[in-house]
Amino acid sequence: MQDLLSKPPFPEGSCVVVGFLGGRDGWDDESKGVRKLALDLRDANEGIFAETFENRSRDVAFEFVLGALGDGSLGPRLVVYGQSFGGAAVVKFARGLEKRSIPIALTVQIDSVGRDDDRVPANVRYALNLYQSDGWFIRGEEPIRAEDEERTVVLENRRFQYNEPPGSDIELTDVPWWKLIFRIAHARMDRDERVWDLAERAIRAACTGADLASLFASESR
Repeated sequence: MQDLLSKPPFPEGSCVVVGFLGGRDGWDDESKGVRKLALDLRDANEGIFAETFENRSRDVAFEFVLGALGDGSLGPRLVVYGQSFGGAAVVKFARGLEKRSIPIALTVQIDSVGRDDDRVPANVRYALNLYQSDGWFIRGEEPIRAEDEERTVVLENRRFQYNEPPGSDIELTDVPWWKLIFRIAHARMDRDERVWDLAERAIRAACTGADLASLFASESR
């Protein structure tokens, strides 16, 4: 297993957060939004234990989660999020946990790119989808739907725009040109503070057991 800071098992009532990075990004790449968010979320005093994984390493993340659950005292407070191919990994990971009857409090897909990532399995309580559709070829999944609407609430399919301000103002001057071919909007979304602020608020709320449906309904009014 990769070098994890969070060492299971955790105290009862803890919140375990699993993040999946996109593309071929390393699990500890602190230049990426997924990793930055995990580092911001980590707070043992609040009972939040966040770790990130490469999207190709779902087996490692699965081992981590099984160890974190221990005797099952954590209940539903497990959160999974990811960006790009990491967003698609979120859905695949959730399906694997569903086979073990492991519930997930919240999934967050950020500009999710992959196959069969539009249907959220029934072991997920809340699901949030943040995406862009300005890219020439790389566009986030939209909309996502619940496989069982009685068990899963899709909080929102929220679109962010990057062909006009403020999205188009996000700087990418330090990104190599070959990483931007056909994916400028995709790269801007990874650096969009609005995206990660919303994801963080949703995750923190889920970790407290909040009613996310009511929370998002009040924000939309």
